[in-house]
Amino acid sequence: MATPNSYCGTKLCVSGRSHFRLPVATLVLGLFVCVGLIGCTAGTVSNSSSGTGTGKGPAPTITSFTATPPSINAGASSALTWAATGATSIAIAPGTFTSVSASGSTNIKPSATTTYTLTATNAAGSVTSTAKVTVTSSGGPLAITTISCPAGTQGTAYTGCTIAATGGTPPYAFSINTGSNFPPLPEGILLNSSTGSVSSSLIGGQGTYTPEFVVTDSANTKATRDISFAISGSNKFLATIFPSTSIFHHRVDAATTNLPVDTSPAAPMYSGYLSETIKPFFGNNSNAPFPNGIPAIQVPSSQPNVAVSTTLYQSYFTSGPIPAYAPVEGTSNNLGDRHVLVYRQAGSGINPALYEMWQGIYQGGPWTDSSNALWPNVSTNALTAQGQGTSDAAGLPVGPLLANADEVIGTGTPSAPNGTIQHPIRFTLNHMLNYWVWPATQSAGVGSCTLARGSSIPVESMISQSAPPASCTMSGAAGEIYRLKASVPTPSCAVTSPQAAIIIIAFRNYGIILADNGSSGGLIGTPDARWNDIDLACLRSITLSEFEPVNVSSLMVTNGSGATSH
Repeated sequence: MATPNSYCGTKLCVSGRSHFRLPVATLVLGLFVCVGLIGCTAGTVSNSSSGTGTGKGPAPTITSFTATPPSINAGASSALTWAATGATSIAIAPGTFTSVSASGSTNIKPSATTTYTLTATNAAGSVTSTAKVTVTSSGGPLAITTISCPAGTQGTAYTGCTIAATGGTPPYAFSINTGSNFPPLPEGILLNSSTGSVSSSLIGGQGTYTPEFVVTDSANTKATRDISFAISGSNKFLATIFPSTSIFHHRVDAATTNLPVDTSPAAPMYSGYLSETIKPFFGNNSNAPFPNGIPAIQVPSSQPNVAVSTTLYQSYFTSGPIPAYAPVEGTSNNLGDRHVLVYRQAGSGINPALYEMWQGIYQGGPWTDSSNALWPNVSTNALTAQGQGTSDAAGLPVGPLLANADEVIGTGTPSAPNGTIQHPIRFTLNHMLNYWVWPATQSAGVGSCTLARGSSIPVESMISQSAPPASCTMSGAAGEIYRLKASVPTPSCAVTSPQAAIIIIAFRNYGIILADNGSSGGLIGTPDARWNDIDLACLRSITLSEFEPVNVSSLMVTNGSGATSH
């Protein structure tokens, strides 16, 4: 049987039916009449394009579709030009370009070699044609051209920054070096690997971070650049933790309190440490490329709880309001203490609370830590249980005892601060005595003490300042407060170091409190881009021998409370 619309020797076959042989003239006339009728098909002409028809008249045709120039350097543009007949609409992909003009052009700027497809359409169907734009290297070696990004403030949105690159063979992919020699971006700030955009709706970190950015081109060539992010802290809330009647807010200077020197053999710092100077273990860029200090963050009362797993020591909580953007001491790329401090605000019947973790690690939702501690209502003076431990060796809270830039700057500026520190500042010694005094609740140290009768006092227990031991093989009990002696002159560098000058005043009025083992004279504060590291270096002019232990036993109400009697 003949197929529809075919010519069958001496017969014209239409729609599968055969007809008798006709004269040539009649046959030719029949062919002309057939054109455009249902059941007749015209031949197809192709100019490197393809199409589909519906049988509702002729489909459009594409006369030309070209890219000028067809090859460009990265960052340059090319013009796509088309000419078509019978088309009611034009579309070009990839992209969303459309037009109703039968001819025209549009400029494109691809980042990589791209084949563009033009589709011409009418009621009868559509036809397509393609044009290729080749993107070549812009010349020169691959390099990151961005050299700096804006500063930011903890607890606020980041203004944004774009990491740009040139050279090599686009497209580019952007990343951060995750090795231990560099920090990540400040907590809460994210990098778009395709666009290089750096953004955040809420910055969690504080201090100066200098991560290493990496750009990789399509040939797998890499280039790097270190870019700093200076983040000012937002730590005013630390001054509100615990009532004003707390020992953590009580002056200890002799002039206003008449508190005596602690003469217990357990009280003085070990003599081998006295020549050591105060060392500010906090600052702006003094631990580059990592932020320097222990950060802390405030969250609202509505902050959701997440799971927390503790792997080594004591655990006060198995879930807490620890956000993904909570800053980590030394950052997550650090293998040290990695303290995480979160203060939850009061509200809707929820008490203000302090959550602290040691060696906190964010696990993509939940957290893990090696130990943690909780003060579930810091509007009271309640301490943690004796001997149970916290996230530091002395069983003390960490956050309220940190020197922070907000309290030093006050209502002034970083270069002209006018604030005050109204709490003892935590510090470390190489080794503490293996006992504690109020307000500490734990110790992890060395040495032992005996009573006057010669009997030993069990180590890792509380000793009394009012009824001290008779002798000790080591000294410097956890929780001991030391004040700068009134006879010690203020170092001359304080005249040109206003931040250090305010801290030195605090040494006299509120003292320093022995909180952990570490470098002797290590003074602990928050990381902050507003600290002046040269200014803070003035603190190194003061030696530990210029401090004296303070007997605060007359202030203690009970050893389970930080409340003071007067």
